[in-house]
Amino acid sequence: MAVTLAFPLIDPIAIEIGPIAIRWYALAYIAGLMLGWRFCVLLSNRPPHVADRESIDDLLFSATLGVILGGRLGYVLFYKPAFFANHPLEIIMVWNGGMSFHGGFLGVVVASYVFARRRGIPILPLADMLAAAAPIGLLFGRIANFINGELYGRVSDAPWAIIFPHGGPLARHPSQLYEAALEGLLLFCVIAYTALASRARYRPGLILGLFLTGYGVARTVAETFREPDTHLGFIVGSVTMGQILSAPMILVGLLVFVHAFRSPLLDDA
Repeated sequence: MAVTLAFPLIDPIAIEIGPIAIRWYALAYIAGLMLGWRFCVLLSNRPPHVADRESIDDLLFSATLGVILGGRLGYVLFYKPAFFANHPLEIIMVWNGGMSFHGGFLGVVVASYVFARRRGIPILPLADMLAAAAPIGLLFGRIANFINGELYGRVSDAPWAIIFPHGGPLARHPSQLYEAALEGLLLFCVIAYTALASRARYRPGLILGLFLTGYGVARTVAETFREPDTHLGFIVGSVTMGQILSAPMILVGLLVFVHAFRSPLLDDA
């Protein structure tokens, strides 16, 4: 008989005061945004100087708005369009769960583009800064998915397989932790090293391209261990929605990467 691990008894609610309940999921978003903002501040203090501290502080609000609105709308459109078409009031009930990374990413793209145009900040260097910080949010978000016992993996007999509370009697891959390691920790280490230990930021778009390609590949790999959403299943053969949405990210990332090497270097201003 294969050895399996019991799911750790972690209450999804971190703090509860009377009718007010603060979930680990919400704290993960807050931690990811705050630490990502601090990393952007660190990068902004190093050449090439893209934006001043005040602009970076203001960018936090725009990025937060993009993550929340884009993440929710992405989930509505990509994963449950029929359900929300019949229950439109459910769209605003984000506390019931349902956020899409790909939607959140597009939300940040739109929010940061508008922000950059209004402030007169070069778009690609600003995008590089945001891309460098994005894996921090992914790391905390995937850990929160694990705490919630959601987005679990496929059935497995691996010695570290876990029986999830909502995943039936069979042990499954802790795919949330795989994604935290690949999309979060590993991708952040690669990008942070590239951004801090080389002149990559002098090539506008290089860090962005690295993030898009790295995330797309990491997500595609992780999806081979993750159980597809029940209401979607496999889209084509063994291909999941997450893999389909990651494919254009990889393609765009490679194109941005090539563009970065063909463009002139920034100066030290």
